[in-house]
Amino acid sequence: MEAYATTVIEFVKANQGWAPLIIFLLTFAESLAVLSLIVPAWAMIIAFGPLVGAGGIPFWPILIAAALGAILGDAVSYWVGYYFKDGIGKIWPLSRHPDLLPKGHAFFEKWGVWAIFIGRFSGPLRASVPLVAGMVGMSQWKFQIANVVSAFVWAGALLVPGNFLGQYLKWLH
Repeated sequence: MEAYATTVIEFVKANQGWAPLIIFLLTFAESLAVLSLIVPAWAMIIAFGPLVGAGGIPFWPILIAAALGAILGDAVSYWVGYYFKDGIGKIWPLSRHPDLLPKGHAFFEKWGVWAIFIGRFSGPLRASVPLVAGMVGMSQWKFQIANVVSAFVWAGALLVPGNFLGQYLKWLH
């Protein structure tokens, strides 16, 4: 994974115009239920912060692209859960993680709409809570409001500290 991350970061350094698309794809992969179990992209997303701060890549397009990728990933996960219901747990790779959906369901039952927001910040929950929300038929409006707000907060939490660090490091040179 480290070699993959290094390759992506080096590509972005050399091709800054691709940065918004790449961060969009990374956050989409990190937020899409099944793909997030296979491609843990959070380290590369965090690495974008200093890269943006030190590399002259505009911050706001990166933040917006990151949030939009996360929003789309969770929205697709919601619809997969809504369509497949309980059968989703029998499909690979979720079938290899039989505790994931019950944990997500228990978390969702305890926190309701807040589970979408809180789950965004936890890898295993991020992979299952949107699926569960769809499976139980959570209101589309409630889900999408929590999805959009949490995606922007999450993207900011991952990118802003590194962006400031990158600006500080650039200032030291």
